[in-house]
This record gives sequence, structure tokens and C-alpha cells, in this order.
Amino acid sequence: LVFFVSMLFLTLLLLFLALFPGAFNCCMKISNEIPKGILRRVERFEIQKADGLCHLEAVILYIEGKKFCVSPRIRKVKKWMKKNKHKIPRKKPHGRKHRRTKIIKKKEKKQ
Repeated sequence: LVFFVSMLFLTLLLLFLALFPGAFNCCMKISNEIPKGILRRVERFEIQKADGLCHLEAVILYIEGKKFCVSPRIRKVKKWMKKNKHKIPRKKPHGRKHRRTKIIKKKEKKQ
């Protein structure tokens, strides 16, 4: 019985992790201050909304592989985010191969 219960728990845990991969990647605390010069070193950033699995609004700054959670209400951060929209990770463009294939096919049909 103990083995069955532990296997059931493990299965449910793995299922939860598979369905909600970002559940353990949320910022749990945010800083209301940001040290001078830190924004210059940011490689990319993400915006965490207070909905779904994460219960706190935050801006996640990635610097040298480390993650820093700051308040999105900091004036310096707001201004910096407007200037650096290109540092938001974008979803990979899809369909590029398909477009090339279609173009090639159209050229072949014309000949």
C-alpha cells in the first residue's frame, strides 16, 4: 500500500510538471530597488504577469545566466524596457522553411 501511494504521488507530480513547466520558474520575491549600472548588463528580460501560476508581477532580468526579479513599477526599469524592447525573447519564427519551399515550387511550375 505504501509503495502504491508513493508511486501515485510520483506520477501525479510528474504529470503536474509536464502540464505546468513554468510553475517553478516564477519570481517569488521582487526588489523595489535596482543597483546603478545593472540595466546596462542585462542580456534579455521577461515580463511575469500575476495570473495563472505566478502570483506576482515582475520583470525578470537575465544577467550572465543569473535571474533577477524586480518590480515593474520602478521608473528606471519602465524607461529602460521601452528602449530595449528588442531584448524580450521572441517566439521562434515558424513557417520559414515552408515559405521557401512554396517559392521554389512556384518557380518550378512557371518553367
